[in-house]
Amino acid sequence: MTTSPQHRISSSQLAALGQQLSGSLHYDRLLRTLYATDASVYRELPLAVAFPKTETDIQLLIAFAREQGTSLIPRTAGTSLAGQCVGDGIVVDVSRHFTEILELNLEEGWVRVQPGVIRDTLNDFLRPHGYWFGPNTSTANRCMIGGMVGNNSCGSTSIVYGSTREHTLELRCLLSDGQIAEFGPLSVAELAKKQQAPGREGKLYRQLDQLLSDERQQILDAMPKVSVQRRNTGYALDLLARQQPYAKDGPLFNACSLLCGSEGTLAFTTEIKLNIEPLPAPVDVVVALHFTSIDDSMRATQIAMRHQPTLCELMDKVILDCTKGQLAYEPLRSFVEGDPAAILCVEFRAKQQEEAQAKAEAMIAEVQAAGLGYAFPVIKGEQTPGVWQLRAAGLGLLANLPGDRKAVACIEDTAVSIDDLPDYIREFGELMAGFGQRAVYYAHAGAGEIHLRPILDLKRANDRDDFYRISQAVAELVKKYQGSLSGEHGDGRVRAPFIPLLVGEEVYELFRQVKQAWDPENIFNPGKIVNAAPMLESLRFKEEQDSREFDTLLDFSPEGGLLRLAEKCNGSGDCRKLSGTMCPSYQATRHEKDSTRGRANVLRELLTRSERDNPFTEPEIKAALDLCLSCKGCTAECPSQVDMTSLKAEVQHQVYRTKGVPLRARVFGHIGRINRWASIWPGLSNLFLRGWLTAGLLKRLLDVAPERQLPRVARHHFAAQNQRLARQYVANDRGEVYLFVDEFIRYNEPKIGSKALELLWRLGYRVQLAPLRESARAQLSKGLLPAARRIARQNIQACAPLISEATPLLGIEPSAILGFRDEYLRLAGSELQAEAEALAPHCLLLEEFLLREVEAGRLSPVDFSSETRHLLLHGHCHQKALSSVDITAQLLALPTNFSVEVIPSGCCGMAGSFGYEREHYALSQQIGEQVLFPAVRAAAAKKTIVATGVSCRHQIEEGVGRRAQHWVELL
Repeated sequence: MTTSPQHRISSSQLAALGQQLSGSLHYDRLLRTLYATDASVYRELPLAVAFPKTETDIQLLIAFAREQGTSLIPRTAGTSLAGQCVGDGIVVDVSRHFTEILELNLEEGWVRVQPGVIRDTLNDFLRPHGYWFGPNTSTANRCMIGGMVGNNSCGSTSIVYGSTREHTLELRCLLSDGQIAEFGPLSVAELAKKQQAPGREGKLYRQLDQLLSDERQQILDAMPKVSVQRRNTGYALDLLARQQPYAKDGPLFNACSLLCGSEGTLAFTTEIKLNIEPLPAPVDVVVALHFTSIDDSMRATQIAMRHQPTLCELMDKVILDCTKGQLAYEPLRSFVEGDPAAILCVEFRAKQQEEAQAKAEAMIAEVQAAGLGYAFPVIKGEQTPGVWQLRAAGLGLLANLPGDRKAVACIEDTAVSIDDLPDYIREFGELMAGFGQRAVYYAHAGAGEIHLRPILDLKRANDRDDFYRISQAVAELVKKYQGSLSGEHGDGRVRAPFIPLLVGEEVYELFRQVKQAWDPENIFNPGKIVNAAPMLESLRFKEEQDSREFDTLLDFSPEGGLLRLAEKCNGSGDCRKLSGTMCPSYQATRHEKDSTRGRANVLRELLTRSERDNPFTEPEIKAALDLCLSCKGCTAECPSQVDMTSLKAEVQHQVYRTKGVPLRARVFGHIGRINRWASIWPGLSNLFLRGWLTAGLLKRLLDVAPERQLPRVARHHFAAQNQRLARQYVANDRGEVYLFVDEFIRYNEPKIGSKALELLWRLGYRVQLAPLRESARAQLSKGLLPAARRIARQNIQACAPLISEATPLLGIEPSAILGFRDEYLRLAGSELQAEAEALAPHCLLLEEFLLREVEAGRLSPVDFSSETRHLLLHGHCHQKALSSVDITAQLLALPTNFSVEVIPSGCCGMAGSFGYEREHYALSQQIGEQVLFPAVRAAAAKKTIVATGVSCRHQIEEGVGRRAQHWVELL
């Protein structure tokens, strides 16, 4: 095994290696911190992180590792749950450059890809051709094919499509001597020829032939039963033993069966040829079987599988409870009836609705006849994806358990034969009760694999002991049923110590011989599967470690403090998906430090281990948070709810306490007050803001990008305009509302405020202007938390006596009004907390209020214009995170001749002042170019561009040259 190479290899040696690579090599503390943990409980500081571009780069890395006695840890998305992606060597991240789909052959039904291709990206490419790659993990929108091969991933579709292994036709790999080898199906004659070949490749085939000839029966007897569909225990020698020539009726010999599931310990894969399947039948029906006990759900699973469903997945009460009250998941719970101990979600597909429905009804009838279940809702059509979205969130949702006790992935994915499943789960429950545990149960019931997690605090010695003792006891139980200790997530470090117990010392020694033959220098991901370090070594947390407490201005008490909020990140990597709102900077840069996970890892690591008086001033923290746009996307899209926007604001505040507030932060943070002063002499102010000489000087002083135009103040601010409007309208009896005209609308776009006022008056509402001047949004975005708290508390006190369900507070700018429902709850303080919580539900976007009125029957299409409009809508990030852009789209579709298309964009890239800042300008434009700018450019001239945020409208105008309107201007 390697021994602490970071103490033996100098920075000059690494620098020399980096100069040879066409990709890049990093060995700074930030990158090493980011890659010190994966989604498991392990922490090992890597020597360096490499981002190779070519096979030659990887050959150079192999040669360096051989010469220096260090190791290479292959990595794609880094979501492995068993410690596969940690190590003290060089992490080789292929997610940035090895991302090409190389070749598609529809006649033969295969595709060839590089390992960094995302699974869903591949299927997006295949879908127009009528094909897909069937294995489907819950991380499919960010996991990569290389990782799926390494772990032999299965996912929810395995009962139909099996695992990645069954679809891997050929692999192009680099061996540990740097030579290229290609593995695929071989006839008996071709295999014999390979065994006679010179060099490392021939030696490998000869060694496998010896093992499979001499030890075949021993291997077959030791490994999981044939009926165990999911099997990732050790190296898959048993599958090779069932191939020709060792089994006369078996499939052709293919070493890919061994390499799949080998976790990058035998060779480094650079190309993958995959079998692809026709798209599944188009019509799906999902039955949500509700149970009062886990045991009933297991017995029902056996019945369900007799009806050949396409999916059969479990969610238990712990998972379901974690979805309650979550912005992203509460709407998806509509099918849940009562308070079930478990729900088994069973999908049937067919070409016609009637056929799928008939299959579902036949299964329901048999389950009912067996006296199992108490509710059997059937979900159809557009509602079915929500069921699977709820199920897929299970892993991340478990991080929401309060406190330091978390559902730990040590016995994550044991798998047994479906015939043994009820008995196994019953014994498992009894075993866990003996440890005083109530385990979490979820996932792939139909495949005989239930994700099982004890709830432990790995900071505490007793729980660390239970971490080991529970793992050992479950391994013994799995052996009793001749199952697999890992069904799909691999052995890694966490389960590898128990492989000898599962298969016996003799077969385990064969595994070690395989590793030795393929990788005699032990450079490929050492310590995984075989020769693992003790299970309790290199855990993420130290024994009896306490989470540091910090005196924060924002209230993090619901999470147990700022550090515990960062610790909620469990590494599931939802922030690495390339769609939605969360982490717009990551979507542009593809750099781990720009993901919520990366930032959380840096905060967790440095706030725990820093020796500075003010650990927030660590330069790596600044670097990790610098490109956070405070989009709030993580508030909704991170299943662990790691609120990075609030964390960044607090970090900025803590840094200012030591280093002072920079001039630019002061100016942008107090832009509302500055604009109020500027509005006294708007002509002179705009001359200063836009004048060639003065604007240039101001931009240099504030370090604003020279390409940007500083926003003008309006010639007449809102207060002056609405006084004239007030004389024109008399309200009728539709009710009273308060309108919040925020600092951005008031001074920069007062016409929109006037249009909002006019719209409400014309619709017959009595409108009171809320006695509020600012929202605190600018102060929050720049970390000026004392000022933000003062404003928030003033606003809470002003609104508490006025605002109720009958008289709601309505806002125009999403980031301004939605703060009442989000940050104000962290700013209120104990004496105003009750008022803030009572106020929050009645602070609405204007469109939320109007759509509610439509749904109540108080508004209808006849209240609006009948002219024809074609609208292209982009929503503000905060609206996407804390409300919904669909609400705006539904409201805009209300007029008879309005048609609305929502741009599937994330963040626009402006994000308040972010896009104005010189160092962020290029990234701001890059984010805009991902989806938003191309969609606006492609829009016909007759289409009206609509954007709900003031920053978004400015970004569109400067980036594309088209004026975007606010929706109130149209209604």
